[in-house]
Parts: sequence; C-alpha cells; structure tokens
Amino acid sequence: MKKQTGKGLSFVKRMYLPRGLGLGLGFLSVAAALDPLQPATWVWALLLFHAFGGAHVQFQLARLSSYPYWAERRNLMFDSIMGGFWAGAVGLNPLPAFAVLGMMSMNNISSGGPRFFWRGCLAQLVGVLIAVAIFSPTLVTTSTPLQLYASLPLLLIYPLSVGLACYELAIKLSEHKNRLGILSRTDSLTGLFNHGAWKDLLQIEYGTCQALNRSTTIALIDIDHFKAINDTHGHIVGDNVLKQLGSELIKNLRDTDLAGRYGGDEFCVILPNTSLSQAAEILERLRQTVNHQRDPAIPSLTMSLSIGIAAYKPHFNGAGMWLNEADKALYAAKSTGRNKINSAPVESTVFACTLGAEIG
Repeated sequence: MKKQTGKGLSFVKRMYLPRGLGLGLGFLSVAAALDPLQPATWVWALLLFHAFGGAHVQFQLARLSSYPYWAERRNLMFDSIMGGFWAGAVGLNPLPAFAVLGMMSMNNISSGGPRFFWRGCLAQLVGVLIAVAIFSPTLVTTSTPLQLYASLPLLLIYPLSVGLACYELAIKLSEHKNRLGILSRTDSLTGLFNHGAWKDLLQIEYGTCQALNRSTTIALIDIDHFKAINDTHGHIVGDNVLKQLGSELIKNLRDTDLAGRYGGDEFCVILPNTSLSQAAEILERLRQTVNHQRDPAIPSLTMSLSIGIAAYKPHFNGAGMWLNEADKALYAAKSTGRNKINSAPVESTVFACTLGAEIG
C-alpha cells in the first residue's frame, strides 16, 4: 500500500486542533474529579502530559507514518482507551466521566461512522478496566458543583468546535461536488459543454419550445478537412485548432447561446429565441472570423467551417428528429463544397450562405 499523502495527511491535520482543544478542556473536568481522590504524583504528571502534549505527539507520529490515515485511526482508538482510563480513574464520577467518554465517542462517529463508534466504545471499556485494575477506585455516584463547572467548557465549547469543523467540511464537500458536476459536463479540451451535457440541454430546450412554441435554432459545426490538419501538422496543432474554435464560439456567441463539443471535430450550438435567419447571421460572422484567421507560426494552416442549422418545428416528434434535421443540413453543406452554412429545408426552400454570399 502506497503512502497516503493526500487523504491521510489531510485527515491527520484536520484532527490535530480538535484533539488539542478536547484534551485541554478535558483536563479541567478530569482534574476536578481527581483532586478529591488525592492520586499519586505520577497520575498528575500523566494527566498533564496527555492533556497538553498528547495531541502534538500523536500528530507527529501520524504525520511521519508511512500510512498517515491508519495511524490517525489508531490515534483515535488510543484516545478512546485513555478516555476510558480517566473515566475509570475518577471512579466513573457521572459528569466528568461521561463528558469525556461522550466527547471521545463524538470524535469516533464523526471520523469513522457507526462501526468505528462501536470499536471506540470497546476501546473505552478496555481503558476503564485498566484504570480499575491499577487504582481499584471507589465508585463515585455524585458530582460536586466544582466538577459541574469544570465540565461545562468541555460540554459546551468542544461540541461547537466539532460542529464548526463538520460545517466547514460540508462546505468543502459541496464545493468539490459542484466542481465535479462542472467537470462531468465540460469538455476538457475546449471548455465547452460535452456531448452528453449538450444533448441534455437540447432535450430541455425541445420541451421548452413545445410548451411555449418559441423559435429556437440549433447548429452542427464541422471543421473542414480536420484529418488533413492532424496528418500534416500533427495532433498538437490539431488540438490547438479545436481549442481555438472553442474560444471563438465563446467570444462570438451570445450569453444565452449554448455551445458544446459534439465529438471529434464537430461542435454544436443551441440558439434560444432565434429564428433561422438570425442564427445564420450569427454563425456567418463566426464562419468568416475563423476563415480569416492565420497563425504566423504556421502560415499555411487555414481553417474553414461547414455548418448545418435547423429551426424548431411543432411537427418534430422529439429532440432527436430536430438534431437529425441539423445533421442533414450539415451533410448538405459538406457535400456541396464545404465552408458554408446550410439549413434544413423549410417548406421546400433550401437556405445557404457561402463565403460572404447573400443569405437566401
């Protein structure tokens, strides 16, 4: 098993401050319960070391371990044993003992879930039995006012700190979830929507057009002779061409338009509330912009686009039929010379726009 430098060390660091705070607050509670029992000096020394040095020692041991995650889980079990030990040492004095054991249990269940919680309970029982074997304490059934007040910081402050830590962790998890959600919908090369996300958006737009009977146009865009670009200039240049088109789509389309990479060298766009002629004008500007661009480092490299567009029609029986119309228009653009915009037939009229020619 390789060293868990990511998850393991972050877990160790996350536990360091709560452990130090809990042990420090627990010292007050245990000390108030121990004092009437007049324990030996070594017991006080152990309590002081555990309360104010234990968290740092455990942190260093886990940090330097080959397996920090598992070292920290062992630390939690050790905490449980020591919690049980101090509970037993004070004769199971109700308030201090169960305050300490409760805080240890809170750590265990928040760190490892129910199963780890029960393991912690067993470790606490082991600690109690060790204390009983060493001290043979008399069972204490009542807590004094001093012991009550000494336990209040542990009962009030520590749960707040754990709650705050859990809240911060929940916020981080939410942020990670949002990032993963964005990544799952984004094409890594171009930054546009990926194939699946764009088709989901198309399905939503189809439903909206059905409900509101609004005019929306979709487009499929193909980079002409992209295979030749890869074969002549290499795949790195080919990837840069794809990135460049992605950037041009973002710059030349409106904020309401939804652009995606359909696959390979094919891109797709949804233009809401846009007629066929309006979409053609928008995409013609894009086509001309791309066609006129030149890379000083590769002057021989040119890029042109074939574009098929289709407007929503009430007779479409699904988003797939709409997309198929755009695909037919794209095929027609490619088969009649490329570097042009072609629309799906509308009442037997074929719409085409070629290299700045008149739209009509």
